[in-house]
Amino acid sequence: MRREPPRPDMNVTPLVDVVLVLLIIFMVIVPQMAAGATVDVPPAAHFDEKKSAVEPLTVSLTRSGNVFIEKSSVPLAELPAKLKALHERDPYRRARIKADKRAAYGFVRTVFKACQEAGFPGVGLQVGDRDQGEA
Repeated sequence: MRREPPRPDMNVTPLVDVVLVLLIIFMVIVPQMAAGATVDVPPAAHFDEKKSAVEPLTVSLTRSGNVFIEKSSVPLAELPAKLKALHERDPYRRARIKADKRAAYGFVRTVFKACQEAGFPGVGLQVGDRDQGEA
């Protein structure tokens, strides 16, 4: 009686496990890669969707009064100096203010003025798309 030689058999279970773990990691990481801090921006009916070659500097404002340049927190007193230094590093880069819709208007205006005085060639406000149900 002759024994049959063992045949190679591919086990795909470890491969599937690795792929699922990578998928979960990317699902968690990608939303956190958005520029600036997470804030609830106000909606707008018609907003400009043009994309420029250079991504603008994102200044985020929370409703509690915190200021972030990209992802790093900046005290309001140090904001003008930081903005001036960033503008000098790249004088053609624009600034974008991403303010929570419940942030105080005076606070948003103060940061807007600081961006203008730093010398940015354009300062814009980021808005979200207005839902069809909102009037």
